[in-house]
Amino acid sequence: MAKKERMKKTAVFRKEVYFSGRVQGVGFRATALDAARGFEVTGRVENLPDGRVRLVAEGEQTEAEAFVAEVHRQMASYIRSSEAEIFTGERRFNDFQIERFY
Repeated sequence: MAKKERMKKTAVFRKEVYFSGRVQGVGFRATALDAARGFEVTGRVENLPDGRVRLVAEGEQTEAEAFVAEVHRQMASYIRSSEAEIFTGERRFNDFQIERFY
């Protein structure tokens, strides 16, 4: 069985983070996409209509947490606050991408 197939069938850690501040129009999504390449994570990053950015990271807990921390570190000067929710369950994403639309 291929690695991606195994990953889909096992429970996965998922962290969804909502970032507030001056987080749109500053390269936040591109920064998250670039940072994701250095971690074994899947997920999405998207602008929300209310001005926040939503980041979803799936993978092993340590990888997902480290990825979110890296995005926060790189974009700290734009972030006023963040709220996170943690889930476990089936993998929802096969890669990490920018969502282009609300």
